[in-house]
Amino acid sequence: MKTSISILLATFLQLAITARSQVDEPLKLVQTIPLPGLQDGDFDHSAVDVPGQRLFVAAEENSAVEVIDLRANKLIHTITGPKAPHSLAYNSESKKLFVVDGGNPSQVEIYDGISYESLGAIPMEAHADSSIYDPVGKLFYVGNGGRGAKEDYCLISVVDTTSGKKVGDIKVDSDRIEAMALELSGPRLFVNLTAKNALAVIDRMKRTVIATWSIAEEGRANAPLAFDEAGHRLFVVASEPTEINPRHNGKVIVLDSDSGKIVSTLPGVGQYFSDDAVFDTKSKRLYVAGVPYINVFQERANDRYDFVGQVPVSFHAVTAILVPELNRYYVPVNHHGDKPAVVQVYELQP
Repeated sequence: MKTSISILLATFLQLAITARSQVDEPLKLVQTIPLPGLQDGDFDHSAVDVPGQRLFVAAEENSAVEVIDLRANKLIHTITGPKAPHSLAYNSESKKLFVVDGGNPSQVEIYDGISYESLGAIPMEAHADSSIYDPVGKLFYVGNGGRGAKEDYCLISVVDTTSGKKVGDIKVDSDRIEAMALELSGPRLFVNLTAKNALAVIDRMKRTVIATWSIAEEGRANAPLAFDEAGHRLFVVASEPTEINPRHNGKVIVLDSDSGKIVSTLPGVGQYFSDDAVFDTKSKRLYVAGVPYINVFQERANDRYDFVGQVPVSFHAVTAILVPELNRYYVPVNHHGDKPAVVQVYELQP
């Protein structure tokens, strides 16, 4: 009897381990791209040139932008002009690369996408950082100002990536903003008002804030933001506890993108810092990059999102970029100790 029970327990354990391994591998590491010459220091955000199969990575604390050939999976150039590159946009038609540089001076730098030569710069208020690119209108929305400029508000400057000129500013009532999400089927732009524990809804045509949605009851210090436009859902990653829930270590707050109503919350599952989140419309999965894991959630029905696995990453890898056209998820990992800087390439698993 004991033998039979032991066999059953062993079988059950093996099935459980097998099932867990299947769930815990939503991403498969298929390539590691070396980035030689970089010292210790964080990466910030990336941009992709899909037609040209290139990845641009902001090596923020190394004052460089790394250019990677995605066909050969190797570094092909390093742009050394920016002092503190934070975020990027590439216009594949005008073949211009735009680099948001928060150094001194704070500006958006323009580079030729073929020769990588500097084409000039657009001045910004202090602490130019977060941004988002509209691939339809060819407009680049860049956050700047705020507490870094000793102001109680931020600006979202609008840059025309065809002409290379700034065409306007949108004033936002918060001295710190983070990630943005852009509605392609309409005129709205969503912005994380981190200092206010809220989201701003901006009409891009009118260039004005039309609504503000608080998330303070569920979380604070909201930074990453992802958007499921077809499903009308926003995913806000908040990293600080609230008075109601002082012990949580971060969570994802899901909002209805039409009303701003909070419809669900997802656990941080051990995540204590993240700087990137993205929703994959094909697989209906949410990827949250951060330390110490990439956490993956699967959309089910009725605002249910199941945690389907986590992938351990290297030291302080908190940003990533999803390239659905290539079925790849790229994670820059900084140099640390005797570990060289690399870009980890993951294949999306079914």
